[in-house]
Amino acid sequence: MAGTLKDHIQADLTEAMRARDENRKSTLRMLVAAIRNAEIPAAPADDADLEAMAAAGKAGLSDEAVTEVIQKQVKQRRDSIDSFRKANREDLASKEQAELTVLEAYLPQQASREQIEAFATIVVAETGASGARDIGKVMPRVVAEFKGRADGRIVNEVVRGLLGA
Repeated sequence: MAGTLKDHIQADLTEAMRARDENRKSTLRMLVAAIRNAEIPAAPADDADLEAMAAAGKAGLSDEAVTEVIQKQVKQRRDSIDSFRKANREDLASKEQAELTVLEAYLPQQASREQIEAFATIVVAETGASGARDIGKVMPRVVAEFKGRADGRIVNEVVRGLLGA
């Protein structure tokens, strides 16, 4: 992939438009809009901040920041799918699932539950964590290790399972 992640997404949007792939096109348009919104800076405090913001705005978001935007969009889709299924709206849930599939293609390779469990077990042993009250000792290290590569809910489930919480 040449260029930035944002460039790759924009190129894929153009390709989806040419292929008349409506789901992919609408999902990528929404993602590009979310990235542009994330690039809009907050109001500057003074002229120095204004100049720094102008320079940053020209550069755009880093690939890491774009990945964070994608992760937020993925989380929104997962939450929507859960809500729609609880409301017996499988039609809307399947639409969200299709969007989720498109978005997940732009995330880094996700860690398996077994990988998370193996690392969390090491952290539990190193910290001497033994119960629910020690979750705060374990979670930050596990979350930091798998940032961007694992859903926070899965990490939470694994750690709670290991600590019997």
